[in-house]
Amino acid sequence: MILSAAPAPITSAQGSGWRRYLLLAAVGAAMAGCQPSGAEVAALRRPAVAVSRPAGGAPGATSPAAVVPDSLELTPLTPLSAVPDSVRQAVEALHAKLGPAAAGLRLQVLERACVGYLNLRKAGLVRQAGILAVADMDMPSSEPRLWVLDLAAGQVLHHSHVAHGRGSGHLRARRFSNVLKSACTALGFYQTLDTYQGKHGLSRRLRGLDAGQNNNALRRYVVLHAADYVSRQYREQHGQVGYSRGCPALPPDQYRAIIRTVGQGACLYLSGPGLESEWLKGSVAAERLAAYGWR
Repeated sequence: MILSAAPAPITSAQGSGWRRYLLLAAVGAAMAGCQPSGAEVAALRRPAVAVSRPAGGAPGATSPAAVVPDSLELTPLTPLSAVPDSVRQAVEALHAKLGPAAAGLRLQVLERACVGYLNLRKAGLVRQAGILAVADMDMPSSEPRLWVLDLAAGQVLHHSHVAHGRGSGHLRARRFSNVLKSACTALGFYQTLDTYQGKHGLSRRLRGLDAGQNNNALRRYVVLHAADYVSRQYREQHGQVGYSRGCPALPPDQYRAIIRTVGQGACLYLSGPGLESEWLKGSVAAERLAAYGWR
């Protein structure tokens, strides 16, 4: 049985630091990483989406009050509708070319990530050509579930563990929220922004591109950063990754390379149950792919 890591207690010093942080928030977020722990006291005033499987109900049905035990069974994904064969075949060829390093990356997740990438490239919201970061947040945190891909070369550049928010669940992320103070992971497409030196060291800001799903990312200080609770030592001790306050936190021995590889203006896709996105239009993806390939 895999044991969940216990959240770190909030000390008086942390509470004092949070009050100082609020006073400084108006002049910048240079020290921001995940949402501060003081913000979690009223974390679920507005309920997050809880993914469950009620008896007799359809897979992926939602209930704000659902309590779902951790398991290793992933939520089934069906192929996107109205995706032209040209796109589907290109994604299948890419998946095969990526090889064993992408064996755990589900084809349906890759398809959604690639369709969104092509839509965002056409819209001019992703400037980093050919680089796509994909995290399947439906997988247990004990598994490496983040891939950074070179689409043109068909290569996996990085493969690592990544944390989900403590408000999202334990071994599996079951609840997802865009709400401030929820401490949840927010699903959807992100644009990578600039880097800064914060309390977690080198960090990269993220802008959520799905209205209502993750567009509060900047206000919540959701960023790419390192965390000790994603380290190999922590995983070996606890059997899984620890929890962030909503950030896709990375292993200390890989975060610098990942942050530098994705660069500024790249596409990051956090996949998970119940996600709907305006960037999953197959016809637009086909037009972009026909004109420019993966560039």
